[in-house]
Amino acid sequence: QVQLVESGGGVVRAGGSLRLSCAASGRTFSRSAMAWFRQAPGQEREFVAAISWSGQSTRYADSVKGRFTISRDNAKYTVYLQMNSLKPEDTAVYYCAANLEGAVIAARLAEYDYWGQGTQVTVSS
Repeated sequence: QVQLVESGGGVVRAGGSLRLSCAASGRTFSRSAMAWFRQAPGQEREFVAAISWSGQSTRYADSVKGRFTISRDNAKYTVYLQMNSLKPEDTAVYYCAANLEGAVIAARLAEYDYWGQGTQVTVSS
């Protein structure tokens, strides 16, 4: 069992930065691949970034590549999403997710076993 709690969301102007954190409980965290997804009003939840259990492999959606960075600290049971050069279209609720298949950095929602409650990110123009 893995419980996930996101934090770090807020309101920022276009071009600004935010860092999201996802704190995990449960001994399986260090063996789980982790990901961030987001969901804007009226839209489906979409993949943002993923990282393998070791941190050695990462994957990004084309829309955030070069602007967002996913990282993890297994000693702190935490995964991060550094978001730079934010755009109004990045506005969404951001969710953290865990995949117990730690080497698989999937982009499909169905691959993930546990989800957090989400944190709101609003980017104003």
